[in-house]
Amino acid sequence: MTPADSRATVDCARNETADRSAALLSVRQLVKTFPGRRTRTGRATPPVRAVDGVSFDVRAGETLGLVGESGCGKSTTGRMLVRLLEPTGGSVAFDGVDISHLGQRAMRPLRRSLQMIFQDPHSSLNPRQRVSRIIADPMLVQGIDAGAARRRAAELMEQVGLIPEHLDRYPHEFSGGQAQRIGIARALATQPRLIIADEPVSALDVSIQAQIVNLLERLQQEMGLAYVFIAHDLSVVKRVCDRVAVMYLGRIVEIGERNEVYTTPAHPYTRALLSAVPVPDPVVERARERIVLQGDPPSPAEPPSGCTFHPRCFKARDICRTDQPLLRITGRGEREVACHFPETESV
Repeated sequence: MTPADSRATVDCARNETADRSAALLSVRQLVKTFPGRRTRTGRATPPVRAVDGVSFDVRAGETLGLVGESGCGKSTTGRMLVRLLEPTGGSVAFDGVDISHLGQRAMRPLRRSLQMIFQDPHSSLNPRQRVSRIIADPMLVQGIDAGAARRRAAELMEQVGLIPEHLDRYPHEFSGGQAQRIGIARALATQPRLIIADEPVSALDVSIQAQIVNLLERLQQEMGLAYVFIAHDLSVVKRVCDRVAVMYLGRIVEIGERNEVYTTPAHPYTRALLSAVPVPDPVVERARERIVLQGDPPSPAEPPSGCTFHPRCFKARDICRTDQPLLRITGRGEREVACHFPETESV
């Protein structure tokens, strides 16, 4: 494919998604199905629908939190947003361009504006490369001169709170928090507009978590960044996010403005998650209702019929076992909930 063909492909995708140009990132009915595998006995396991029809928008300068239990599809969704995984269905539009199936050459110029921070800082950094090369690599791929890339890497080291003189060290010479700062510097190298942060503080000590969260907030204010913040720590999400999307078994069951979701959760699953978040006030903590869900999350290879949450839901009715609820606006504002009997309505 020639450069002219690449530009034509991007222009075509841009025209097809012009109606979604108001959002920096627009996700519609995103699906990811992993094929089954054959066991030693020759039996084929069923395919796994890890992400099942996820839709949301992210505006410029906004932080959207993506939360849920382990295995709900958060990280798979994040990897599809930056095309580290190919979607099985649905679409992802970035800045008005449908990037769901763009070729590598057409996708390359868009990667300047779309970057990712990974969960484990050390496993995401090449142990054989010096920090200078790790941070400079995205710039070199984009055609920036090696000398300019190294100077920019030194600036980024200082911007994330590290000493530029340490550029020639290897990743194993840094602590977990320092290694994550290097990962953040690498993500900032091409001056992105949107960063997918996949549980960026879950592998760090609590004191270091606060430092990284403060760093991400400062960088957002200075650079006008938008984040998709993937996490299971609801306290951190409440601190950094403007809106929150709650996932369960590959689907979004509630999405809305942060304070509304945290103050008056509408989905029973959201309510159960928030009841597990400890409160530092012992008097308030003792008076709180604690919701304990029964059983384990079902397998995404064999999801229940109807509402996938109904086997564990304390409000389940007959309709929940047969009809899958769709996201619909409930309460005030723009909050959407996929529940037949949301908490904002009487049963």
